[in-house]
Amino acid sequence: MTSVATATTANGDAKKLKPNLPVDKQEFLTVFDTLKGELVNDPLIEGQPDFSKTWMQRMLEFNVPGGKLNRGMAVLDVLKAIKGTEVSKDEAFRANALGWCIEWLQAFFLVADDIMDNSVTRRGQPCWYRMPEVGMVAINDGIILESCIYRILKSHFKSSPYYTELLDLFHETTHQTAHGQLLDLTTAPPGTTDLSKFTVNNYMRIVTFKTAYYSFYLPVACGMLIAGINDPAAFQTAKEILLIMGQYFQIQDDYLDCFGDPDVIGKIGTDIQENYGKGNQEAVQRVKKLYYELDLETLFKQYEADSHEKLVKMIHEQEILPSAVFTMLLNKIYKRTK
Repeated sequence: MTSVATATTANGDAKKLKPNLPVDKQEFLTVFDTLKGELVNDPLIEGQPDFSKTWMQRMLEFNVPGGKLNRGMAVLDVLKAIKGTEVSKDEAFRANALGWCIEWLQAFFLVADDIMDNSVTRRGQPCWYRMPEVGMVAINDGIILESCIYRILKSHFKSSPYYTELLDLFHETTHQTAHGQLLDLTTAPPGTTDLSKFTVNNYMRIVTFKTAYYSFYLPVACGMLIAGINDPAAFQTAKEILLIMGQYFQIQDDYLDCFGDPDVIGKIGTDIQENYGKGNQEAVQRVKKLYYELDLETLFKQYEADSHEKLVKMIHEQEILPSAVFTMLLNKIYKRTK
């Protein structure tokens, strides 16, 4: 049986075990170690016994740095795109610290999501709550993960002129994502199937609130704030483009869940089982057969082409932000296979 100590080794020492990582990812992971050390030794909880500090360190290593890190690393990319020049070490650290706040938020969401979905694995290892020593302690760990965001913000951004805006941004994004999750959970509650709730409007609201705000708008808005942008029109323009991009990303993700190669995407899709309430392979294959009869692959590819064309047009028609702010994100996801 996997222990917490064994499972955290791969995450906690990721940069040491993978010396061929790109320099920007190595630097990003170095900032994680700095922030982790600050949080474990936070003066606000001074005097915590060693076993509590050890738990927190392992919990952070297990849950925070194990993903692709695209959301977090995008903050520095946005800052560089806006400035148009190289950034100082201090600017890079602050951008990466904000990026890690996004990764901490993602970790909080995923720990809770796995419990709600009764999931078994996450990122190639058992879900945190499935670890034998953890169980429902994971609920409290999720609360700690979210609280870490505001400790980092206070420690590194309290004197910044945009500190209040950062607080609002993270609180609002959490609120929006939680309501997207609520709609997702209540549209298809476990063990029940009510197809009357499966509407295009409900689906688009789920992908917008559950994914688009925190995966696309949040990293860009953080980069804009740290770059000194405070024009409401700039943030509105960014939001209009990025929510459409986030919708495309999640629809693409749902497409790959059914039609993607498991060896490429790194998981076996389960959306059909979860949404139609039957897990046996015969039922799954009947649904897939219907998908092929409806030619959903062709429909998706047309949607993908139309979305890309629309986004490129929106990006080049706006003049308030450098196009690179958006194109670097779009290029990473367009026609992705995993």
